[in-house]
Parts: sequence; C-alpha cells; structure tokens
Amino acid sequence: MSVEEPVPHPSLVVKVRRLLFGPPRDIEDRAVFHHIALVPVLAWIGMGADGLSSSAYGPEEAFRALGEHTFLALPLAGLMIATILILCACYSGIIEQFPQGGGGYVVSTALLGRHAGLVAGCALLIDYVLTITVSTAAAGAALFSFLPPEWHGYKIFVVVVITLGLVTMNIRGVRESVLMLTPIFVVFAVTHLVAIAAGLWSQSEALSHTASTWRSQFDTGLSKLGPWALLLAFIHAYSLGGGTYTGIEAVSNGLSIMREPRVQTGKRTMLYLGLSLAVAASGLLLCYWLWNIAPDPNRTMNAVLLERVTEQWPLGGTFTVIAILSEGALLIIAAQTGFIDGPRVVGNMAADFWMPRSFAALSERLTYRNGIILMGVASLAALWYTRGNMHQLIVMYSINVFLAFSLSLSGMLRSAVREARAGRVRKRRLALYGTGVAFCVTILLIMIVEKFGHGGWLTLAATSVLVTLCILIRRHYQQVAVKLQGLRKELMVAPVTTDVGGPAIDPQLPTAGLLVVNYDGMGVHTMLNVIRAFPGHFKNFVFLSVGIMDSGEFKGEQAVEGLRHRTEEMLDQYVRLAHRDGMPAARRFGLGTDVVSEAEELCLKVAEEFPSITFFAGRLVFEHENWFERLLHNQTSMAIQRRLHWAGKFMVILPVRLR
Repeated sequence: MSVEEPVPHPSLVVKVRRLLFGPPRDIEDRAVFHHIALVPVLAWIGMGADGLSSSAYGPEEAFRALGEHTFLALPLAGLMIATILILCACYSGIIEQFPQGGGGYVVSTALLGRHAGLVAGCALLIDYVLTITVSTAAAGAALFSFLPPEWHGYKIFVVVVITLGLVTMNIRGVRESVLMLTPIFVVFAVTHLVAIAAGLWSQSEALSHTASTWRSQFDTGLSKLGPWALLLAFIHAYSLGGGTYTGIEAVSNGLSIMREPRVQTGKRTMLYLGLSLAVAASGLLLCYWLWNIAPDPNRTMNAVLLERVTEQWPLGGTFTVIAILSEGALLIIAAQTGFIDGPRVVGNMAADFWMPRSFAALSERLTYRNGIILMGVASLAALWYTRGNMHQLIVMYSINVFLAFSLSLSGMLRSAVREARAGRVRKRRLALYGTGVAFCVTILLIMIVEKFGHGGWLTLAATSVLVTLCILIRRHYQQVAVKLQGLRKELMVAPVTTDVGGPAIDPQLPTAGLLVVNYDGMGVHTMLNVIRAFPGHFKNFVFLSVGIMDSGEFKGEQAVEGLRHRTEEMLDQYVRLAHRDGMPAARRFGLGTDVVSEAEELCLKVAEEFPSITFFAGRLVFEHENWFERLLHNQTSMAIQRRLHWAGKFMVILPVRLR
C-alpha cells in the first residue's frame, strides 16, 4: 500500500528545502519514469556536453605540447578525429551489450572480473570528481579571460559558487538541470561552429602556401630531430591532448536515465557527441596553427583565436564575448556529467557492497542525493588542493579517464575474442576494440610516465587508497553477512510455505509492531525477544516494512511492481510464522526512496489503526563499535525511533549481538 503525505502544513525548513530542490516524486506514478528520462538531444546536452566542452582545453593542451613543431597540428587533427570516432564506435558497442548502463564499472566487472571492476569503478569516481573540478575551473578561466588580471584573485571564489549551485540543481533532478542549461549549449555550438568555419574559410586562399610551408617545416623538423624524435614529439602531444576524449564514456554510463528505446537513444546520443566533438576539437586545433596562435598566460587560446578571427567583423567584439561566455557556461554544463554519472557509479558500487549502503539510496526527488553531495565536496577539495591549476588538473583527470577506458575496452576485446572463436562476431569488431585498446593504453602510459611528478602520482595514489577502502568495506559487510547467516541457522529460520491461519486481530488490544527488512535471523531474533521480554502482554503482531527503491532497483515502472511483490512476500513469511505459533498477525508496508521518512509515515498511519501499539526494531550491536561500523550501518532504527518519539509514539530498539 502506498502512504499519503500526513503533514498538511509543512514546516519552514521543509518549505525552503522544497523551494530549492523541488517537491517529492511518487515512485508509483507511472509518468515519473517518462518525465525524468532524457531524449537524445537532451542526453547530448546533459552528458555529451562533457565531451564537447573538452574542446575548450584538450586541443589547447595538445597544441602547447607541440612547442615549436606546430606544423604537426595538421596530422594531429586527423588523428584526433580518428580517435574520437573509434572510441565512440567502441562505446556504441558497449551500449548494445549493456543496455541497462554500460559504464566502466559494469563492463569491467562483467567481462574482466570483480576486482577489475573495482579498479574501474574507483578510477571513474575520481574521474567524475575531477570532471566537476576541471570543468568548473576551466569555466572560471574562460569567464575571466576578458577581465583585468587584478580581478583573477576572485576566480576560485566564483568556481566554488558555481559548484555549490550545481549541487543544488542536481538534487532537484537531472532533467530540470539540463533544461535550464539548454539555451547555453545552443549558443556555444552555434558561435564556435561559426568561428571555426570563418577561421578556416578566411585562410583558404593561403592554404596552398601553407601546404608548401608545411612540407618545408616537416623536412626541417625531420633533419633536426630525426624520425624517431619527431614521432615521439608527435605522440607526446597526442597523449597530453587526451583530455579531448574524456567525456565519451558518460553516454554509456547514463543509459538508465534515457528515454526508451534506450539502446537507440544512447547510440544516437553517441553519434551526436562524436560528430560535434570531432568538428570542434580538430577545427580549433587547425585554427590555432593557421592563425599562429600563441599561449597567453591571462587568456585561453580559444579567447585569443576568437578575438583574432572576429576583429574585422561588425560587432566582432560582442560576438567574441558571447562565444567565450557560452564556452564558460558550457563547461558548467559539462560538470553535470560528474553529478549525473558519478553518483550512479557510487550507487552501483554501494549495491555491490563496495561502498556504504546509504549511497545506493535515492532521495525524495529520485536523485542520488548522498552521492551528489559527496561529488560536490570532493570536487571542492580537489579545487582547494590544486588551487585551480588547469595543467595539473587535466593530467590528474586524463590518467583515470584512460585507466577506465583501457579496462572497459579490454573487457570488450576479451569478449569479442571469445565470440570470434565461436564464430559469432565479425573480425571487423575485433579490430575495432583492438585499436581502441591500443589508443587508450598508449595515452595512459605516456601520461603516467611524462606527468608522474606533475600530479600523476596523486591520481594513482588516490585511486589505490580508494580501492583499499572499498575492499575493507566489502570485507566488513561479508563478515556481518556470515554472522547473520549463523544467527539464522542458530534460530533455525526457514521459510514457512503454508498459512495455517491464526486468531482474529482485535485492534484495541496491545499490539507489537515489528519493523523488519528481510526474512532473516535478525527479524526473527527481534520477534522472539519481544515475546521473551513481554510474556503474554502483546495480543497482536503487526509486521511492517518499507520497500526501498534504491539505485539497484530504479529501472522503470515494472521495478515498482516487482519491489511491491517482494515486500509483500517477505512480510507474509512473518505472518505465517506468527500464525504457526498461534498468534494473531497482520502486515503493512510502504514503498519509497527514503527509508526513515517512509517508515515514520507508515508507523503513524498504523498507529491510527492500532491505538495500543508499541513499535520494535532490531539493531546490530558490535562489541567494540567504531566510527567505521557506524558509517557502514546507518543507524536507521535509531533515526526512526527519534521521529516516532517526537510524534508521541512508543518505540523500543532491541539489540542483536554479533559475536
């Protein structure tokens, strides 16, 4: 049964929260899944913006790395296009094979094993944190490009405000945050496409001269450095421009919020992303070379290029300002990827017990509120540590991106090899994943070797620490599960398949309301404790539970019915157990996303039906409880007890000791 909102006049705190984050959503509303899902264009804006926005810093890093060998920008632009198209094709294959969401964590876990998936998941978490940090820091750099240098001291403050604003918007919901930012995306796309086209067209007459100059520059570089040194310089620049490709995975990881049919929507979104990024990145790189753009310490290279291209235009200065402002705003949209996909990875890992289970919970707005807050806080910490240094942030960012890329595509390559041996896959697909792995591993290794002392070590260390922490968390949950299983065997808890029936319930008699989660040793232990502690006092037993729609459950409206059925079946086990022992019993349940709020509302409603009810819940008790155990076991029963006590209801928490 669903529970209605019992409070007719929300408090001031509730009103402010709903003003900022929006009113709650009903998971049983069949329209809600359609409402929050993204069509291809909105998905391109919400998740593809991360990839497209990387044109604001990826090509610039690659061009800077060329040094005096700027003539290599021509083949580098061609290789950029090839890399983008190959990676997009690879991830389109991942979308087909993993239609429920094929992010690096899911793919690596399924195809390479649990521990490879853990490494990929941890790499992705740090990647998405740095997505937010890099994007907001780059937005600050773009927005301050036309401001006096003495104003640049306020840049970090502006970036912090932007990050906090994004946290608020994403708690409201993904679709709402994307719709708010759609006009900015359109302005960026139009202004930069016009600028790139104008920049290339205005140099078309000089292209024949440029071609001959390029040949002479290449010959000079070849004779000066030699073929191997020149090749290494080219590969070095290509690898350091790896930030260009950093947003490609976001589409496959965010399939769960896309409109049905998800595979077609995801592949179309990937196509939009690949084409737009290829045009923007290669076009900007060629324009840097053709216009002889040099790095400026106070402005981005895109700002310098736009100013040069439009200086003879009527209102050229206005156009440039609009384009750069839209670039900064698009980078803010790009940070959305960290808030959209990062919490989903946390939620998926929490569902697999690598992370605290509370991170798998959805909020009343059907967003991953805990994960969103975590991503925002971690991003601000990274910003504080690096002081917004873009070069260091991009190095840290790119290493984990390509670590996740390498694991995902290695898994797909392994799967393709197995299918090729069985004659179920074309060799073309095998070549595609093999090429993708080669590109990703090459960029990853060069980034680590070249930039180990410039932030690379920190990324690897943070990833290693996170992997270790996840292993400890999972090990703890496994130990608790083993102990609970032992408790179940000790109590001889077995499913009761038939209902022998029990005495009729009299709601006016003393009633024990037991809050349970699963039919297990903990629930039965609590029930027996109530009988032992209050012999003969309670004449009725009512078993209560809240079916929680978390990240592992939230797949569509069919999932709600499945959750309802499982909750009912679990409670029926307790009712049959009570009937077997001759006790009157009933069940009541609710469905929701916030277990404490839903449990409070359920208990208050049941208290109206059974006025002499006392609520009971079990709580795991450890002999020497520490902060780690308190974090992993979120003290739900105590939170419910506080709320019910405030409402004037009785609730007793009975200990369940684990030895």
